[in-house]
Amino acid sequence: MKKAMIFGAGVSGKGSEKTLKKMGYKVFLIDDKTGISSEDGLKILETDSINIFIKSPGVPYTELVKKALELGIEVIDDIELGYRYKMINNIKGKIIAITGTNGKTTVTSKIQEMLGKAGYKAKVCGNIGYSFSETVMENPTLDYYVLEASSYQLENIKEFKADICLVINLTPDHLSRYRDLDHYYDTKFNIGNKQKEREYFLVNTSCAESLKRVKKISGNIIFLGSTETDRKELVFAKEGKIYFKDESVLDIELASLKGKHNLENMLFIVCVGKILDIPTEVIREFLYSTKTLEHRMENFFSYGKVEFINDSKGTNIDSTKFAVEAFEKPILICGGYDKRLDLTPLEKLIKDRVKEVYLIGDIADSLEAGLLKMGYPKDKIFNLKTLDRVLEQIKLKINQNEREIVLFSPATSSFDQFKNFEERGKIFKELVISYFN
Repeated sequence: MKKAMIFGAGVSGKGSEKTLKKMGYKVFLIDDKTGISSEDGLKILETDSINIFIKSPGVPYTELVKKALELGIEVIDDIELGYRYKMINNIKGKIIAITGTNGKTTVTSKIQEMLGKAGYKAKVCGNIGYSFSETVMENPTLDYYVLEASSYQLENIKEFKADICLVINLTPDHLSRYRDLDHYYDTKFNIGNKQKEREYFLVNTSCAESLKRVKKISGNIIFLGSTETDRKELVFAKEGKIYFKDESVLDIELASLKGKHNLENMLFIVCVGKILDIPTEVIREFLYSTKTLEHRMENFFSYGKVEFINDSKGTNIDSTKFAVEAFEKPILICGGYDKRLDLTPLEKLIKDRVKEVYLIGDIADSLEAGLLKMGYPKDKIFNLKTLDRVLEQIKLKINQNEREIVLFSPATSSFDQFKNFEERGKIFKELVISYFN
């Protein structure tokens, strides 16, 4: 019997386990909290003949992973496993693979919804919370698998190939994982490594880092962007409308997804729709009526004239920049896990655009020091470390008869205090309601 080792018992690890068992493997699931320990895993590697090693994306390159590589065991991830299962079983559904620093969850979700409106069977999977391999195994008759892929999930793909690839944008992130920004950006571009000319790769001409990597693309390049350039964008924005070639697809003002970042997202959604020959009226009606996602610029509560915005998905500086710029002098709550990024752009944003700032998490002290050095007033900085203490302080200070925006957009990951951004956003919303209801 073939044997497999999986490192990490999260969503992708458990999905890989189901898929491998279906493929006839004996599976060793390694997880220091809920499964076989790493220490025992090392012994198994030494004594058992392991055919394949699946590394969950959130798992670092520990001694166990290095040992597998040293022994010449192939190390892949759930995305690669799902692709191999799909090929072995001649599953016909097409793959739309989405990556980028910001917007990928919105684009993934909305493409799947649009496909449903157009009459196709489609499911989201990958980084959005569903194992790709398990989704393929359990849904072999889908028309489309709409796959969100993080950089972590693209580190160990080998044969994986998508029918349509999207790199929405590339901005600084995850330097605690990668050697430098080029390493991070190049990992994102792994998404299209095996494409042929008949497959599509969508490139955002408004993203300088994407344009630098055009030569890496082996698929059929489709350019799109927020303006027309000499790249001859297939989809672009002009005079308040989104165009496909010469055809006006929709009025941006009438779209339900608001803001500069959502314009970028809509360009990709429109482009995928047109590539798949979805009628313009279906695309237009969908983008006029679709709802925003939870934890993404979510206006969820009013306290008199005070509006609370949950943007817990703001996990990097660029994402928070988009959020802050959508309002006039908001009160900002930010901070969290230290990704070892340069915080100067965030500090400058706060100085120029934020009325008061409430700091939480690992980077709170660094941010406070940087803001003071930059000349941001000390009496506008509240370094309180936790959301509970922040909302307690805001309740004491806020006047419900004055119009204010309280924006929770952390600008970094949640791992220092929360399991993920969803848990962080959920707790924020619960605390707001408990203090202000």
